[in-house]
Amino acid sequence: MVGVFLLLVAVAPGCSGFHPLYGTTEESSPVASELAAVAIPEPETRLGQIIRNDLMSSMRPAGTAAPDRYTLAMTIQAQEEKAIESATIDRVLRRTVRLNVSFALTEHGSDRIVYRGKTFSQASYDEVGQSFADLQAKTDAVERAAHEVSVDIRTRLAAHFSAS
Repeated sequence: MVGVFLLLVAVAPGCSGFHPLYGTTEESSPVASELAAVAIPEPETRLGQIIRNDLMSSMRPAGTAAPDRYTLAMTIQAQEEKAIESATIDRVLRRTVRLNVSFALTEHGSDRIVYRGKTFSQASYDEVGQSFADLQAKTDAVERAAHEVSVDIRTRLAAHFSAS
């Protein structure tokens, strides 16, 4: 087993075609600078703002924004579903929040769509029968789902820029 590990360690540096996704060495693509050049318009909903803020902080951290070369447009749909109902009381005990997001990356100037995709996420929460606790649980579930969606969008855009 140790011999196989040593063989892999010895061979791995010689593998061509593999490079860090977000690396900026001369051999790898400048994915981080491409991500920093993506403008994300202000959304009209709170949910859209959560996703936008998450994307902005991961793609364009303070001081790293490049001139806008792309625009990312998103269409966000959220729905809430009953997951488990109690047979003994008249209320839902568990709910699921599901987010569906369609997005398109367009190039500035030409308005040509260079990449588009769809992603989704869902998060569940428990209702305990107390209004504040239930509201906070729902808010937390929505934020968790929004974070998962934003991570997926960023990863897909990074993969697109890496392949370009």
